[in-house]
Amino acid sequence: MGRLSRRAFALAALSTMTSASGAAAAPRHPRRAATGMRGVWLATVSNRDWPSKPGLTAAQQRAELIAHLDRAAADRLNAVMFQVRPTADALWPSPYEPWSQYLTGTQGKDPGWDPLGTAVAEAHRRGLQLHAWFNPYRIAGHGDPTRLVASHPARRHPDWVVTYGGKLYYNPGLPEVRAFVQDAILDAAHRYPVDAVHFDDYFYPYPVAGQTFDDDAAYDAYGGAFPNRADWRRDNIDKLVLETAARIKRIRPTAQFGISPFGVWRNAVTDPLGSDTRAGVQSYDDNFADTRKWVREGWIDYLVPQLYWNIGFAAADYAKLVPWWAKQAQGSRTKLYLGEALYKAGDPAQPAAWQDPAELSRHLTLARDHKQVRGHVFFAAREVSSDPIGAMARVVADHYQEPAVPPRRLTGRSAGTGA
Repeated sequence: MGRLSRRAFALAALSTMTSASGAAAAPRHPRRAATGMRGVWLATVSNRDWPSKPGLTAAQQRAELIAHLDRAAADRLNAVMFQVRPTADALWPSPYEPWSQYLTGTQGKDPGWDPLGTAVAEAHRRGLQLHAWFNPYRIAGHGDPTRLVASHPARRHPDWVVTYGGKLYYNPGLPEVRAFVQDAILDAAHRYPVDAVHFDDYFYPYPVAGQTFDDDAAYDAYGGAFPNRADWRRDNIDKLVLETAARIKRIRPTAQFGISPFGVWRNAVTDPLGSDTRAGVQSYDDNFADTRKWVREGWIDYLVPQLYWNIGFAAADYAKLVPWWAKQAQGSRTKLYLGEALYKAGDPAQPAAWQDPAELSRHLTLARDHKQVRGHVFFAAREVSSDPIGAMARVVADHYQEPAVPPRRLTGRSAGTGA
């Protein structure tokens, strides 16, 4: 059988299959209003999902991109989070930053076409939203500025750069960096009818043992009003979020602003307001991202915490994190979606729960009991296409039998006090 016919066969079979224990598959839920987020991340950093390798022809790159959009539409998803600024570079003709090396293999080299412009047009043609995904501060996955193209802003402004953990980052503590990052990102929102500007979880970088993020000079210059460096760093990220929200509203009022942070704000043992988890990372303390505040204050249009753990996982139980996040979103204008670890399904390095094709379907079943949860986003497009153990097919069969319209931006209230 061809790929599409095998897929159709799998979906049909899953609708009536029984589990290995003989128990019937979970019954379909009664039909609800056909709305809600069904997203997929399409990652370009290190050629993770697309293009499959650098240096393909423009026609080959375009064909691969279209195949990912076709797969999303076939699975009745309704949004693609397309990574268009993976490492202080661009997948469109940006006046601020160089063309991405992940296209041609050479940073700054014109690929001969416009991936973001094509993605927006082709996604909309298929009824998909296109959320332009940006990494705000990562410059490179290495620590050598001389490997960047000579015209790179990080080479023109070496004082903006911090080397940490063998990688290069822009310093979030510098106001000129914050302004430049917004200019570079919002150029895309100005040029293209994107449905959203989307940030991932990388604000201040994740901790590296034995390493110090050297922002002493910036703290000395700008941190005097704060009792400690951590509060100053969180304020830097708060400013980025508020200012970006306000500028999106001015540039493209119909576009949403969404962020996908690490899934644990704080553990309850650290803060009684936190979740019943024992995660080794807490976004508030380690990324200096006060994600709970952004939701409760309604600063952004949507939040997608990355709940990349199975039901029953001791340190961070999906079944405990969903109600915790739902409580934070209660009464907020910020819509709550959940980030799902499709990439773990069938990975032999993962716990036994991830070897069961029904694990992710159970996530969606559990989340339906919490009205604040407005949908899910799956990481990532490569696994949506390959679906090694049929986990995505199971989700589609159990939950996505009917198309759904993705939520749109609310217009009754401004996005944050910075607007």
